Amino acid sequence: MALRIAVLSERAAGENRVALSPETAKKFADLGAVVAVEEGAGLRAAVTDEAYREAGAEVGSAAAVIKDADIVLGVQAPDVALLAGAKPGAWVAATFDPFRDRERVEAYAKAGLEALSMEFMPRITRAQSMDVLSSQSNLAGYKAVLTAANTYGRAFPMMMTAAGTVQAARVFVMGVGVAGLQAIATAKRLGAQVSATDVRSATKEQIQSLGAKPIFVENVAGIEGEGAGGYATEMSEEYQKAQAELVSGHIAKQDIVITTALIPGKPAPRLISDEQIASMKPGSVIFDLAVAQGGNVEGSVPDKVVEKHGVKIVGYSNTAGHLAADASALFARNHYNFLSAFWDKEAGKPVLDEEIGDAVRLTQGGKIVHERLTAQ
Repeated sequence: MALRIAVLSERAAGENRVALSPETAKKFADLGAVVAVEEGAGLRAAVTDEAYREAGAEVGSAAAVIKDADIVLGVQAPDVALLAGAKPGAWVAATFDPFRDRERVEAYAKAGLEALSMEFMPRITRAQSMDVLSSQSNLAGYKAVLTAANTYGRAFPMMMTAAGTVQAARVFVMGVGVAGLQAIATAKRLGAQVSATDVRSATKEQIQSLGAKPIFVENVAGIEGEGAGGYATEMSEEYQKAQAELVSGHIAKQDIVITTALIPGKPAPRLISDEQIASMKPGSVIFDLAVAQGGNVEGSVPDKVVEKHGVKIVGYSNTAGHLAADASALFARNHYNFLSAFWDKEAGKPVLDEEIGDAVRLTQGGKIVHERLTAQ
């Protein structure tokens, strides 16, 4: 009997993405899988039911789609109640936010489902094409700059006119991961003067390669800021103090600030205080890409424009979801690249190896099995 892959509509508030594209539906079908999609699942990402049917997928009700499913693909992990009817031990590949939503992980274990957390994909070369955090952060960095530009009451590029010259906007990007690098590139394309900072010294060359000015603490020895898997780590008190002083002086001169700093499993680090906001020029804009994880900016609120000291602070709870069509297409490819890499033709299904399988597997055999969760 052919492996059955099911995709449901996303139920989370404000979630416009979908975990499967017609392109990946066809690719899964070519591998020999039966693909089933809930009616209307792709509409918010500009994918019609007919497009799925043309790609060879079944389209039906949630109950019909999930019945006897071997693998369920999601953007955000669905509630366990929606998965009744899936096969015992069915895989669910999605984002779980396991540190902040432990109850969901426990529910998956109790239901005997195998939860595969896509955001735990290891940062290794062969898993790059499977990394949903990178693909979605890329779009989020781009959208952050566009939103900031739209909120900002002035032009981005320098403009020389008969009536006088409009000066280029000054944009400062804090945190130079995937989102930050895309934010730098986008701001440069819009004609801004761009600078950037990060706790990882290795990013200095990356900033310069994009034509931006690196803003780094000097003469604080032995601090590289590089944690496991390429993520940033928390800094020493000495570094934090030096960084705060340097950044405070720089922020006061900026028109736009984009903050992107996240630490896996912990609340977002606070980068900008109320005092620093007050030092900025009236009409300036801050976009807080980490607002959903507690925020890098004091006073930021998800999905609201907050005005403090004449500065507008913006942040979306789901930034990539504001570019649903492209975000879904990339997310779907991440899913396909993940499962197809382990596809066993004889078995007609994917068979995960230890390196990646153990990295993403949260639950198995009725238990929570991931070491980062069992250690808590």
